[in-house]
Amino acid sequence: MTKFGGLIVEQIQIGPMANFTYIVGSEDTREVVLIDPAWDLDQILGRVEDQDYKVAAALVTHYHPDHVGGHLFGHDIDGVTDLVSTHPVKVYVHKLEADGLKQITGLSESDLVRVHSGDRLDLGGVQIEFLHTPGHTPGSQCFRIKNTLISGDTLFIDGCGRVDLPGSDPDAMFHSLQKLKSLPNDTILLPGHNYSNEPTATIGAVKQSNAYFRIQDLHAWHQIF
Repeated sequence: MTKFGGLIVEQIQIGPMANFTYIVGSEDTREVVLIDPAWDLDQILGRVEDQDYKVAAALVTHYHPDHVGGHLFGHDIDGVTDLVSTHPVKVYVHKLEADGLKQITGLSESDLVRVHSGDRLDLGGVQIEFLHTPGHTPGSQCFRIKNTLISGDTLFIDGCGRVDLPGSDPDAMFHSLQKLKSLPNDTILLPGHNYSNEPTATIGAVKQSNAYFRIQDLHAWHQIF
């Protein structure tokens, strides 16, 4: 758990695919959002209860079942539908991802808040900015909170999300990574999976170590994808 400047950030590794779920909120009001809550809602909500947090919303980086729940590789995965059934909160999803999320989870339109890139959510004085970062899926998004970036499957410490899946777009991923490169070097990266030796790093460090993040132009990008 990290606390600074009134901000709470908890990173929870969960499920057989080394997913990260995040609890983010205001230390002052104890209001939190759950980011990509999946696999084990009892564990996640147990942490919420233990810390006397109040769940205000769910945020999803993208609609794949390992991040939001549903059916995947023979698994029935807990997710946002189970959360909404016990905590009637809104699920914030990029507008291009909303229909896919409904199809995967069975959520209704009334459960969702469709967001645009640049929108902000105020949570007890903590501002969460939504950044559209397509490539892995059309409506993939990251969340920027102060000097922290929760990146889902857009950017990992040592890689980036797959771009060979239905709805993926390699060129869009390249441009999304260029957007994230513009963030300050001291920005703390919190990815969607634990695919590295470390669960977090700074954007500055990732610029040095991540081969995909170092690519400067589309021609070089196309040599890989």
